[in-house]
Amino acid sequence: MTDLPLSGFTIGVTAARRAEEQIALLERRGASVIHAPALSVDPNRIDEDALRAATEEVLAQPVDIFVATTGIGLKSWFTAAERWGLLAELTTHLGGAEILARGPKSVGALRRFGLRELWAPESEEFEDVLAHLRGRDLRGRRIVVQEHGQSLSLAAHALRRLGADVTTVAVYRVEGAADPEPMFGLIEAVAERRVHAVTFTAAPAIAAMMEAAGTTGHRDEVVGAFQADVVASCVGPVTAAAFEMWGVPSIHPDRSRLAAMVKQLEVELPSRAAGTSFDVAGHTLLLHGEDVLLDGVEVRLSPAPYAVLQALLVNPGTVVSRRDLLAALPSGTAGSEHAVEMAVARLRAALGTRCVQTVVKRGYRLAVAP
Repeated sequence: MTDLPLSGFTIGVTAARRAEEQIALLERRGASVIHAPALSVDPNRIDEDALRAATEEVLAQPVDIFVATTGIGLKSWFTAAERWGLLAELTTHLGGAEILARGPKSVGALRRFGLRELWAPESEEFEDVLAHLRGRDLRGRRIVVQEHGQSLSLAAHALRRLGADVTTVAVYRVEGAADPEPMFGLIEAVAERRVHAVTFTAAPAIAAMMEAAGTTGHRDEVVGAFQADVVASCVGPVTAAAFEMWGVPSIHPDRSRLAAMVKQLEVELPSRAAGTSFDVAGHTLLLHGEDVLLDGVEVRLSPAPYAVLQALLVNPGTVVSRRDLLAALPSGTAGSEHAVEMAVARLRAALGTRCVQTVVKRGYRLAVAP
């Protein structure tokens, strides 16, 4: 049926877990799907001996602060502890600590086992948990960090420099997909602009795709495609943050849910295909693909101001911080806020000074009509 919202669009899916559910959501809306798992996450591949040794290390001394980072990791750890007959001892031991949770899934897992978090960041980002800890006196404090599939050794080292005694618990490790061929095929499709969007439900999937793209010699083309034509669709801000180092703009829904991500694509892809018009400071701004027209006249933008414009248009009228704009700039751009200011200045020169507003101490916004 051609009247479905995603008819005519091809979307790459990189998920390994819950992939069937996501593919069904997309196909019911008319999309053609290329499934290329980036990761192989199997919680049953836990190194039981290593995890039990880490658990006994945790139990050996009182814990002052416990950081829970993922729901699946926490549930896998506590389930293993139950098999060993250590669950009650472990939850009682951690229950005496100050508990910090990265996001709602880890909060849910904690409460399922009778534990309550004292604090969790609204951003759901681990970096904000670290910032919360860095602002405190950690000398002599024992901190236990449940890892989220990738090593947090650098974060642990940073906390040790502040005087903390840090123990990390690796429940499982995220590994690349057993068969890389589907991912190689998706990388070629992205580089050749044969897909309209690619979805990501985990930050390590982005790293895995970029690593595979580098292996095949297509990384620059993939980054360029995501910066210009292919939508990088992430399930939430934690996943989207992994694109920052590549200078790739991405979109994510307000709620970190599969259905919300698919719903956002229902709106985003048709609007990009049809061309999107905005009333900006009394002018009509039209985007159609890579073309930018102001009152019907084509405006030529170099990559940096174009990237700023795209970032400002993700949620038109919303303030975008200098940090987020810096992350959206193309790779190779000088890594400082001065580069953002220069790109904004060039965008204003092209569109008019009133089109981009400065919001003091917060960032910039596009002056769209309400």
